[in-house]
Amino acid sequence: MAILPIRIYPDPVLREPAAPVMTVDDSVRKLIADMTETMRDAPGVGLAAPQIGVQRRVLVYQAFEDDPLRALINPEITKSEGEIIENEGCLSIPGLAYPVARAERIVVKALDEFGEPIEREAEDFEARVIQHEVDHLNGILYIDRVEPELRREAKRILRERALGNVTAGPARAQSRL
Repeated sequence: MAILPIRIYPDPVLREPAAPVMTVDDSVRKLIADMTETMRDAPGVGLAAPQIGVQRRVLVYQAFEDDPLRALINPEITKSEGEIIENEGCLSIPGLAYPVARAERIVVKALDEFGEPIEREAEDFEARVIQHEVDHLNGILYIDRVEPELRREAKRILRERALGNVTAGPARAQSRL
């Protein structure tokens, strides 16, 4: 296992849709192990393969400390209900968090680390984590889902950071997604 560097916005790999995994083999299981170690080291609660520069439809997450680690390969959200708006952050956009509307309950179909089909129902924070990571697989960042005024603020802060003004940032709660 290895701790891999997490790609940081505006890295273009974060905007590219990931390719489906055709065969679940030892290389995919090694990727899952490396992603898990990287996520835990960050620390975070979820990580998608594009965040470490791998354009494959693989994500890992552990929404709560007592939950088992879960890996989803080629995930597809097949059902969503309700809506909750809560602050979200991202390991690829460190230090910022903004309110994002997400479905309260979802059903996700995927393959597990052995290539077996699974279907998982999730709600509340677990549903949010899965939706956030699936967005990464589609080249979508959480700041794409915030209100336009907040999106402009986030992009201004990120531009200022890129220019070396590391103190720029709103006083908002942070998240570990």
